[in-house]
Amino acid sequence: MTTHASRAAQSVTLPGTLDEAVAALTAMPAAVPVAGGTDLMAAVNKGLLRPAGLVGLGRINEIRGWQYQDGHALLGAGLTHARMGRPDFAALIPALAAAARAAGPPQIRNAGTLGGNIAGAAPTGDALPVLAALEADLVVAGPGGRREIPVTHLLAGRELLAPGELIGFVRVPLLHAPQVFLKATGRTGPGRATASAAVVLDPARRGVRCAVGAIAPMPLRPLEAEDWISRRIDWDGDRGVAPEALTAFGEYVAAACVPDAPGGEPLPPAVLHLRRTVAALARRALGRALS
Repeated sequence: MTTHASRAAQSVTLPGTLDEAVAALTAMPAAVPVAGGTDLMAAVNKGLLRPAGLVGLGRINEIRGWQYQDGHALLGAGLTHARMGRPDFAALIPALAAAARAAGPPQIRNAGTLGGNIAGAAPTGDALPVLAALEADLVVAGPGGRREIPVTHLLAGRELLAPGELIGFVRVPLLHAPQVFLKATGRTGPGRATASAAVVLDPARRGVRCAVGAIAPMPLRPLEAEDWISRRIDWDGDRGVAPEALTAFGEYVAAACVPDAPGGEPLPPAVLHLRRTVAALARRALGRALS
């Protein structure tokens, strides 16, 4: 875990099951669960965090894969970005696979996990806007059993993990329709997003879902823009849409997520650039999904 770990934590527990992990966290409420440790151990090494104990989740096989369940995919929180980026997973949830492949260099993708991306709740987490657009739910394991909460409730702070609880699984609806994830970074190659967008089509409900990430503490859903563009798509034909409607959708999303300044003041150049970036990402993501 790096040479600093012995000074950072008084004990390290390595449970073999999810229930054992819950028991370990219940016995030591100040302990911190760790899977890939890409963010947590970086904080430890910088002296920003000194947990009283660590509960390692790497040996819990039940959260390292996925299974089908009533039209949903039940994804283990221990799934790594590298595993989600593989073709078989991409055939299941394309946007989440794209986000996993964009999560960073190989060493980060090999270690970082889906559950860690959610629990860390960093605004730049690539999986977060995809999960928001898919309207995924979390299966949380704790001393009182297991419960489900929408992923957006946790990210928004509407529901918090209680002592002894941890994310066990992510329940994602299988829409069997095109979905796209795109992000902009401040440099060429893998890097943290300055803005990201996920767009998924829901033909059964004749709807478009969109979430924008990295520009706010949690992913933003431009619901009015979703409803507006959904009514302009030819769902009975080739799912076509007028080019001007596609452009307007991008601008609608950008205006909702990067609003005008109070009092009609002009936006600073950096904010105006961010708005244009969001508009371009939303427009391109929807265009690729529809094509």
